[in-house]
Amino acid sequence: GINAEYGHYFKQINLSTMSFIDINEESDFSYQNLPYGIFSTESDPSHRIGVAIGDFVLDVSAVKHLFSPEIRATCIEGQTTLNALMGAGRPVWTEFRKTLQRILGKDDASLRDNAGLRASALIPATDVTMHLPARIGDYTDFYSSRNHATNVGTMFRGKDNALQPNWLHLPVGYHGRSSSVVLSGTPIKRPLGQILPSPTATTPVFAPCKLFDFELEMGFFVGPGNKMGEPIEMKDAADQIFGLVLMNDWSARDIQKWEYVPLGPFNAKNLGTTISPWVVTMDALAPFILPHEPKVDPEPLPYLKENDSYQYDINLFVAIKGQEMSKAETVSRSNFKYMYWSPRQQLVHHSVTGCNMQPGDLLGSGTISGKEDSELGCMLELCWKGTREVKLGESGEVRKFLKDGDDVIITGYAQGMGYRVGFGECTGKVLPANKI
Repeated sequence: GINAEYGHYFKQINLSTMSFIDINEESDFSYQNLPYGIFSTESDPSHRIGVAIGDFVLDVSAVKHLFSPEIRATCIEGQTTLNALMGAGRPVWTEFRKTLQRILGKDDASLRDNAGLRASALIPATDVTMHLPARIGDYTDFYSSRNHATNVGTMFRGKDNALQPNWLHLPVGYHGRSSSVVLSGTPIKRPLGQILPSPTATTPVFAPCKLFDFELEMGFFVGPGNKMGEPIEMKDAADQIFGLVLMNDWSARDIQKWEYVPLGPFNAKNLGTTISPWVVTMDALAPFILPHEPKVDPEPLPYLKENDSYQYDINLFVAIKGQEMSKAETVSRSNFKYMYWSPRQQLVHHSVTGCNMQPGDLLGSGTISGKEDSELGCMLELCWKGTREVKLGESGEVRKFLKDGDDVIITGYAQGMGYRVGFGECTGKVLPANKI
């Protein structure tokens, strides 16, 4: 990947003309991006590796002869998920990406000048069906945005006790449920559960969730992983992070409020977690690393200390489209740079006990909120626990929490000079709860 120190330099060069494929400057899928996904087509229903570029998906199996025999055998042939590539490690990731850059670049004839190969290998993005990018063995969700944690803590415990004593010392997290991680576009049913019928009630009722929420997050996929009993150290952590996706960790706030003491979220979070289909590599995001700002008050313990930056400038957006609305309206504009604990620190802390991480494991950032009211990453914050209404643009509609039929659309991209490194969409529609 590009050394972070030179990131600012690479960001300034207009690189939008480096491929023989014509790519719009505002496309999420520039030549600089080349994210990985798993797709199929009507004419070939087998799941296989694809790479998004402009309005096309490169079918990697159609150009496998242009990769080294080792990579072809271990990472491409017969692979229906990205797990093998994730597990192969950084040297393979680097070579795989360099090969893609070469064959999609404007100076290489192997694909550019072969009309037959182009026709079979470059499939219009509108003709593909996307699938989950990995077989996700385990999924963990963190709580690593200081603004979000402070806001939620203030709502429930008051300003003086907003952050728990541990929060500035370790990345707080909980083990999620990998079976209900779903691909963008999958509808999510409003859950049933135990809720307290009024603020003063002490006995629950069984009812549909009334305070249904989205959470604006990003998730990362683990690479080769570690053996049980052998923690991942900070110096090796970046080589264990394959890439990022957009994530919506749907949340039932009223179910959560009643259930979470003393062991944390359970049913409030296991009903569904949506991710975007394209995994954007850390190499593609390298030009967008921000200057290093070491944590000083308090300083993290030595095992969590970072000597360089792993903070990324990625613009994030959430829009809602109600059933009666003609178009989606943006309710939040945030940025991945608002994370207090980085993905590296999350991974190192997760494995410090010797917990074995495995290729394809998914780790969620936690809700990402900025300081401003326009940058809050969930309805709980936007409506401040139900005390204010959130306007949906000029539609005339307002929300405190999500209604049945609402489409929630998360998008995001890093902005270069004349190109974007984007993530596509992470969407889901809220369906009515089952009848009781």
